[in-house]
Amino acid sequence: MQTPDESVIAPTEPLDAAPPSGALVPLFVATLCASSLLMFAVEPIVAKTVLPILGGTPMVWNTCVLFFQILLLGGYAFAHAATAWLSRRECGAAYALVLVLPLAVLPFSVGAGAEPPAEGNPIGWLLLVLARSIGLPFFALAATAPMLQRWFADTDHPSARDPYFLYAASNVGSFVALIAYPTIVEPALQLREQNSYWAFAYGAFVVAACLAMIVAWRRRTGATAESAPAEHDDARDAPGLTWTRRATWIALAFVPSSLMLAVTTYFSTDIAPVPLFWIAPLALYLLTFVVAFSTRWASAQSYCDRFMPLLVLPLVMLMVAGAGFSLWGAIPLHLAAFAMAALVCHGRLAADRPAATHLTEFYFWIAFGGMLGGLFNTLAAPLLFTRVVEYPLVLVLALAARRGRTVDAAASWSLNDLVMPIGVGAISAAFITWLHPGGREGAQVFVAGLGLPAFLAFTQSRAPLRFAACVATMLVAGSAAASARGEALYTSRTFFGVYRVTTDPVAGAHSLYHGTTIHGMQSLDASRAGEPLTYYGTDGPIGQAFAALPPVVSQGHVAVVGLGVGTLARYRSPHQPWTFYEIDPEVERIARTSEYFTYLRSCGDACRVVLGDARLSMARAPAHGYSLIVLDAFSSDAIPMHLVTEEAMTLYLSRLARGGALAFHITNRHLLLEPVIARLADSHGLTARWQQHSVDPTIARGQLSSEWMVMARTPHDLGPLAADPRWHIAPIPPNTPLWTDDFSNIVSVLSLTPR
Repeated sequence: MQTPDESVIAPTEPLDAAPPSGALVPLFVATLCASSLLMFAVEPIVAKTVLPILGGTPMVWNTCVLFFQILLLGGYAFAHAATAWLSRRECGAAYALVLVLPLAVLPFSVGAGAEPPAEGNPIGWLLLVLARSIGLPFFALAATAPMLQRWFADTDHPSARDPYFLYAASNVGSFVALIAYPTIVEPALQLREQNSYWAFAYGAFVVAACLAMIVAWRRRTGATAESAPAEHDDARDAPGLTWTRRATWIALAFVPSSLMLAVTTYFSTDIAPVPLFWIAPLALYLLTFVVAFSTRWASAQSYCDRFMPLLVLPLVMLMVAGAGFSLWGAIPLHLAAFAMAALVCHGRLAADRPAATHLTEFYFWIAFGGMLGGLFNTLAAPLLFTRVVEYPLVLVLALAARRGRTVDAAASWSLNDLVMPIGVGAISAAFITWLHPGGREGAQVFVAGLGLPAFLAFTQSRAPLRFAACVATMLVAGSAAASARGEALYTSRTFFGVYRVTTDPVAGAHSLYHGTTIHGMQSLDASRAGEPLTYYGTDGPIGQAFAALPPVVSQGHVAVVGLGVGTLARYRSPHQPWTFYEIDPEVERIARTSEYFTYLRSCGDACRVVLGDARLSMARAPAHGYSLIVLDAFSSDAIPMHLVTEEAMTLYLSRLARGGALAFHITNRHLLLEPVIARLADSHGLTARWQQHSVDPTIARGQLSSEWMVMARTPHDLGPLAADPRWHIAPIPPNTPLWTDDFSNIVSVLSLTPR
């Protein structure tokens, strides 16, 4: 990095000064807060709008973030070009036009009938949908922060020389928007109402932004109104920027952006792809910007530089061990490590900020680095890696960005810089090989055994590059040891997640995992090859249902939402047609690979697989064509929310034959779904029964506990199940909301301890 010179604003001058006074500053602060609030309020609104179209996968949010990052870069590029190349009058006119144009397309709409391609990656399609719906308004808001800050820098206000305090103020608006959405907006307003209120607020913002421009025009410096802002005296005095310095800005912006998406994927894969879990990492990401550009940035960064290793090392040990954690432990640990990493990088950006004449370019390169982080996680990583490697990889880069010894000392090389990381990696590999976990107690011993290499790595924490190298070797050793053990027979990664086919030595079976959750298993024993395992055992709820439901239900045309490995096809009667709805073509390829699973092969042509989102595909099916519809769709451990709404239930009933039944698989570690599903059944006047079935997997090999709910139009349609004492009427608490496509409240069903 270039040594700071007169083009760098000394952090202790304006940032430690008294807060600016006068009417100009409050107006600009309020306008910038409003623009950022609108930007980050619309992000979850748009993402939640498109979720039902794409099956609720976490990649929907990552793609939306990438879109917003591209538009943010475009807005910053526009602000930089306009303020550098146009006169003040021309710049103001161009910006006013950009502000007003979006009013013609508000309130925004995704469009009726929008449907992604049934096969292939839908990222390009989603980006186009977002561009048509919210592109113009978001671009205008994105251009506001650098534009108004640059205009403020050209005024005669005493703080105009260092307007970066406005950047912290704008991020406060972003943070408030993200916190308010899951706590106030989402529980209180439907999506249509959110959209309408947002459009009205945008109109008010346009008025405020135009007023700010007028006031700034009147308070401009002595330069003529026709001269370009770049011709300000400070611009002539400030030295140029080097490409090394620009590259450093890009790298420091890239790391937190990539980490934010990686943490988001972790939460939304194993819990639920809903705005609540998108917002937490993004809110922390913005908060670190606020802290980095505030008066306390130096002490906060010093704290993070020192204590970040204490948080990262336990996280790395869990990653290497593959050990599970309750939400109480996992969420704070991941978020705290991410927040510290982001503050380390953003603090270095704030310390190296240039003079105000380079303000728009500085923001442009920050946005460019953030967009590269989005591109890496959303587009590159799924193509480059078959596992979620980007999270630990970028975490190591964040550790290398910490400040440790002096620059000269850190730049010098010693033999210890090579020997210590190799030693840590070797010890890690040894412990991983010798103490591979077997059961809960084995996992605890395994994690404890990793304490030695973790301690050795911590002794190097004062040398950031060496410490990062030690952590990297621990992670590499864990990955290499897992590969050497042959845990995965097949691994693939698509837009919808990571799939692994493994051999389970205890059960003697092949298993399919999506993320961290098993999605099907088949015994390798020829005598048990046709036995339905995991959640689908004959003694379990779904087995009881097929045995007890009236023949008109269990032997008619069956539709199953969610394929897995095709285990449910084991219940097909002779000459009975079955239709599986599956959103990811890769799942069908795995299920049809006879080397791993044979349920579909045994079913033959009687089992048809329809690719695409189930709601969109089922809407094209004949009315009242199915005697039984089984809802068994999961993304890792998360059930897609758009499949358990009132609109979805209306669709299912329209395709359900007279006397037919519905079966919902609601097994979940973190969500209490039975009240929600029972509320849906009650809203349609259905008879519903619920069973939570527990098994001891050490006794019943290959069988897992499961939770199911069945429902029909009348008790008679459920047959003996309606009176079976194993099946209960699910209680519906008075405050249980009715979930719709416009409204859902994940907080009300969240369990912070694994069930």
